Amino acid sequence: MGMTNAVEQTQWTEISITVNAKNIDLAGSVANMVVPYGIYIEDYSALVEETLEIAHIDLIEEELLKKDRTKGIIHVYINPEENPLEAVSFIRERLEDCGIEYEIKISDCRVEDWQNNWKQYFKPMPIGEKLLIRPLWENDFDSDGRKVLNIEPGLAFGTGSHPTTKLCLETLEGYVNEGSRVLDIGCGSGILSIASILLGAESAFGVDIDSLAVKTAKANAKENGIGEERFTVVQGDLSDKVSGKYDIIVANIVADIIIKFNSEVGKFLKGSGTYITGGIIDSRENDVLASFEENGFEVIERRENNGWLVFVLKKK
Repeated sequence: MGMTNAVEQTQWTEISITVNAKNIDLAGSVANMVVPYGIYIEDYSALVEETLEIAHIDLIEEELLKKDRTKGIIHVYINPEENPLEAVSFIRERLEDCGIEYEIKISDCRVEDWQNNWKQYFKPMPIGEKLLIRPLWENDFDSDGRKVLNIEPGLAFGTGSHPTTKLCLETLEGYVNEGSRVLDIGCGSGILSIASILLGAESAFGVDIDSLAVKTAKANAKENGIGEERFTVVQGDLSDKVSGKYDIIVANIVADIIIKFNSEVGKFLKGSGTYITGGIIDSRENDVLASFEENGFEVIERRENNGWLVFVLKKK
C-alpha cells in the first residue's frame, strides 16, 4: 500500500534522542540516515551567541534560558507503519559505534504538533549573495533584491537550515550559469534544483528513492512557479533513472552513498562539468577523498560548516 500521504496521516511516532551538545551534529547525521524528513534538532548550546548574531539583541525568553545547554535533543518523526523500532535499533547501533552517550524516548504525537514545532524554528533566511529562503507561512519579510525561494519545510529533508544544505546552496551560486543543466541526486525537498533554476540554470533533473520527497519537490517547484519542463523529478536510483550529460551534478546525501555513486557519476558529467557533493561529516573526509581520487575526480574547492563538508570536483 506504499507510503501513507503525510496529510492523511494523523499520528506519528516520535523518537527523541538526547545527547551531549558536542555530539549533536554527528548524532543528527546518524538520525538523518534513518529518516531523511521530519527531523528537528533542539540545540541550545550556542543560544546566546546565535541570538546575538541573528537578531543583534540579547533578549532571550526566560523559558529558553532555563534549557539545559549541555545537552541537545534530536526529534525524529516516523510513520508508525514504517517500523519505528527498527529505526531505533539502527540509531542505537550507530551511536554506540561513534562512542556517543545517548538517551532515547519513544512516544506518539499528532502531525500538527510536529509541524508547529518546525514553524517556531524556521524563519526567512538569506543565503549567500542572491537567495532568500522563505517558509510559506511567513509573509512579513523583505527580499532586499534577492531571489525568493518559497518552501514548505518539514516533510522532506532540505529546508536550507541544515549546515550542509546551506553550504551546497552557497556553493551552487558560484557555479550555476545561464543555461546550466543540473542533475540533483537524492533531491529531497527539491531545494537545490529550485535554487539552481532561480539562479539562472536552464533546467534541473531531480531523482530520489523516497516517494514523499518526489511529491514534496514537485509541490515546492510549483510554489516557485517552476513548471515540469524546467524541473523534472523522478523516483528511483541514479543508474536506472538518469541519462544524458549535465553541466552540474549535485549530491547532498551521506558519505556512504556518495562513495557508492562516485564510480558511476562521471558518465553523466560533461567534460568540463562540475560535481558538487555535500552531506559529508568530517570524520568521513579521508574515505570520501580516497574515493574521489580512485574515480578520477580532482577537488577544486572544499567548504566546511559545523563539521559538515562540501566538495567541488572536476574530472581529471
